[in-house]
Amino acid sequence: MLVPIEWLKDYTDVNVSIDEFCERMIMSGSNLETVEYFGENIKNVVVGKILKIEKHPDADKLVVCQLEVGQEAPIQIVTGAPNVFEGAVVPVALHGSVVPGPLHGQPKQEGGVKITKGKLRGIESFGMLCSASELGFEDKVIPVVHKEGIWILGEGYSLGQSIVEALGLNMATVDFEITPNRPDCLSMVGMAREAAATFKGTLRYPDTTCIHEQGNAADHIQIEIKRPDLCKRYTGRIVTDVKIAQSPWWLQKRLIAAGMRPINNIVDITNFVMLEYGQPIHAFDIRRVEDNKIVVDAAEDGELFTTLDGTERKLTKDMLLIKDGKRGVAIAGVMGGLNSEIEADTTTILVESANFSGDSIRATSKKLGLRTEASSRFEKGIDPNLCEAAADRVCRLIEILEAGVVAKGSVDVYPSVEHAKTVDARVSRINDILGISLTREEMVEILEGLEMKVEGEGNLMKVTPPTVRQDIEIEEDIVEEIARIYGYDRMPVTLPKTNTEAGKSSKRTLKDLARDTMCALGANEVQTYSFCSPKGVDNVRIDEDAWERSFVKLLNPLGEETSVMRTILTPNMMEVMGRNFSRNIDAVRAFEIGNTFMANPIDPTELPEESDSMAIAVYGKDESFFTLKGMVVELLNVLGIRELVFESESEYGVYHPGRCARILLDDIELGIMGEVHPDVTEKYGIGTRCYCCELFFNNVLKKANVQKVYKPLPKYPSTARDIALLVDEEVLVGDIKNIITENGGDILEKVELFDVYRGQQVAEGKKSAAFELIYRASDRTLTDADVAKVHDVVLEALKSKLDAVLREM
Repeated sequence: MLVPIEWLKDYTDVNVSIDEFCERMIMSGSNLETVEYFGENIKNVVVGKILKIEKHPDADKLVVCQLEVGQEAPIQIVTGAPNVFEGAVVPVALHGSVVPGPLHGQPKQEGGVKITKGKLRGIESFGMLCSASELGFEDKVIPVVHKEGIWILGEGYSLGQSIVEALGLNMATVDFEITPNRPDCLSMVGMAREAAATFKGTLRYPDTTCIHEQGNAADHIQIEIKRPDLCKRYTGRIVTDVKIAQSPWWLQKRLIAAGMRPINNIVDITNFVMLEYGQPIHAFDIRRVEDNKIVVDAAEDGELFTTLDGTERKLTKDMLLIKDGKRGVAIAGVMGGLNSEIEADTTTILVESANFSGDSIRATSKKLGLRTEASSRFEKGIDPNLCEAAADRVCRLIEILEAGVVAKGSVDVYPSVEHAKTVDARVSRINDILGISLTREEMVEILEGLEMKVEGEGNLMKVTPPTVRQDIEIEEDIVEEIARIYGYDRMPVTLPKTNTEAGKSSKRTLKDLARDTMCALGANEVQTYSFCSPKGVDNVRIDEDAWERSFVKLLNPLGEETSVMRTILTPNMMEVMGRNFSRNIDAVRAFEIGNTFMANPIDPTELPEESDSMAIAVYGKDESFFTLKGMVVELLNVLGIRELVFESESEYGVYHPGRCARILLDDIELGIMGEVHPDVTEKYGIGTRCYCCELFFNNVLKKANVQKVYKPLPKYPSTARDIALLVDEEVLVGDIKNIITENGGDILEKVELFDVYRGQQVAEGKKSAAFELIYRASDRTLTDADVAKVHDVVLEALKSKLDAVLREM
């Protein structure tokens, strides 16, 4: 928000230096970005008048001008400007002067450009006639009439007077950074309110009282709001006998300093009031308003509408349209229509001052790719109680500029009047939070300086802010207001009073342990976005009715690729694998620990379920299902999770049906792992076998136990037996191990698989599984007879349950 200090002084007194003003405003919560001092690089540029113009003898496009500049004799300047004429009053850069530039399309130079006398095609020139851009005005703010050629000033200036003095260009403009919760500060009056509170000054409101009203507004226009949910208020005023002309310099200068281009008096006034109050204004040529009627309603789906910029736009049924008796005349809150534009022969106008839904304007602006000063203000929320004052201010300025005759009254449709909310605040609570000792009277003074009404007695203050302060809702908001006006720099510096020792939560500790373990296993940690494409689950062959498709959809996504929240990490991990493979990385081990989100399948309006997940993926010459399994087992072992069961899975589309397993512990599923299905690797451009695992980390954390319990070293030796069993191919190794464990009794200490063999010595349809069984007793040394007794029971159980045959080692 560009705030010219000269303009700000119309509403409150600023009797301090610019540096002090900026510093105090920052400490009261109004952050600023830059301060621009216009006119500081303009030196020895004066007002001159062209007395005579002659054609240059050796150049078709140059003329020789004689100018009076307040010196004893006229000076001579050669120019190629096409718009000069005898009698014109212009800015003249004399010999030795400095202008900000740029000159002839060159960029601005720090400190400005020095102008000296010289010769153009043999004719002496003792300076330069200046255009608006050469005096430092940016192209986007140069008034339309001065956009091309030399700046023609008009009458009423003293010849020889400094152009900086004559035009009042020695001015400072502060660029404030306005946060989205403070739309009231997107106006000169709003910033004046802040300045008045900061410097304990008085706020002066603009003059809105019309004096010479004639006729009645209701005789010219009717207004109907069909969508009160999207339009809270619509105020219309009528001005007749309109005279379109250029605005006076004082008004143009304020618009230019605030970053807007002057157009003509009516357009300039509407822009001036928008900047002044923060309330967008639009003016219609009433000749183009069919049936003298305004209807606020939704557009038809697919309706075509041409805006003021000459672009035809396709509207949708959720866009708000300002219509007359037959057609649309403006896209509400965004831009007016070409069919109701103010023109040079316009004589009667309708001044619109309305309040539209911020959500609706934001959606419309985004869909149309059309963002304007008006839409950016409506998006943030505007007080509907500003409509009447803003419309009255436009009419008063039209009177002051003698640009038309204002009709009495207005047509004001306001279905549901918005009232100020009262917030309870406690004096003691405010002091406790801020660590200060203000009295109630001091707090009341601060709040009343912000135009808040304070009632109540003693410790309780009932605070009613003005309706423009839509951000004031709870007691903490009042605390913040008092803190910033009191001054953050005056707050005492203290340390938090607490006996709590800083430390990690158990969940964070376990996550860090998992990260350290995976890194120790040679894996690199990756981080991917929580926003993803719904097509990701298609790419990994997830079933249509699977829970992985219960997406949380974003209301305002950046695009289809980031339109939902991820339910699993696997699609993102596969993208990482594919990206590495495409860059010729021969082998990759990667993992990610991240959040996943699942919408409530019964009630999508309920908060989604947020969980922790972990994905691990590997590919490379030395990688296999078993290397990944080894990493998973080691990770879970470090987390204190043992006795895992790997259950074969053939229906999960992500993985190869014969090389996939679910990871279970006490019938709780900890995750799933396997060789990625060839169709999936092809989809991601991975030209080799890839192995992946997704752990449901919430379940892992529930089962984790990293407490270390001391166990004395065994006093008695162990003895081992190796067995190789011939079993049918479909028999699971896990089932064999379970039977051994169940029948091994108290002396069976450990069972380890160390070989699975299929080959010439093994019949077709069979496999050999070799185990090491370790026996030990805690109270004695085992004899061969002790071991054989238990060992025979184990072999008999394997024979009877699995038809397992002991193979010679």
